[in-house]
Amino acid sequence: MYNNPYYNPQLSIDRINNQIAELEKMRTQMQQPPAQPTNLTQNFQIAPVNHEAIRYANSMEEVSKYMVIGDTPFFSKDLSVVWIKNNKGEIKTYELNEIVAKDDKDIKIEFLMTQIEELKKGLKENESKAIINESTTKPIKSEESDDVSTIPTITKKSK
Repeated sequence: MYNNPYYNPQLSIDRINNQIAELEKMRTQMQQPPAQPTNLTQNFQIAPVNHEAIRYANSMEEVSKYMVIGDTPFFSKDLSVVWIKNNKGEIKTYELNEIVAKDDKDIKIEFLMTQIEELKKGLKENESKAIINESTTKPIKSEESDDVSTIPTITKKSK
C-alpha cells in the first residue's frame, strides 16, 4: 500500500479529518440546551362524511327519521322521487322523469302520430256536426187532432 505510486496518504488524512469535524459538530449540538418548544395549538374541524353514495327511502316518514349534517338526497327504490333533507329537518320533494334522447326518426314518428290524432279528432267533430245538422233539418210534423174542427173566421174591414 505504501509502495503503491498511486496511493496518496493525504487523501486518507483529509477524509478522516472531515469525519472528526462532523463528529465534533454533532457533539456540540448535543451539548446545547434544548430550545423552548413553541406553544402548539391544534384545531380540528370535523367535516361531514357521507359514507353512502345514494340513500334510499320508501316514504317521507323514513326520510324524517334520519339525522343529517348537510343537504342529503334520498331516492325512492324506483328512482322516481327524490327527497332532499337539510340539517334543519326541512324536506323538499321532487319527482324525477327520465328524458329519453330522440333521433330524427323518433321525432318524425312522433310528429306524424300527433297529426294522425288531430285528423281523427277533426273527423269525429265533422261526424258529430253532420249528425246535429241532420236532426235539425228534418221537418217537424204538426199533428192536429181530428176531433177539433176549424172554424173560418171572417174579418171585417172598417170604413
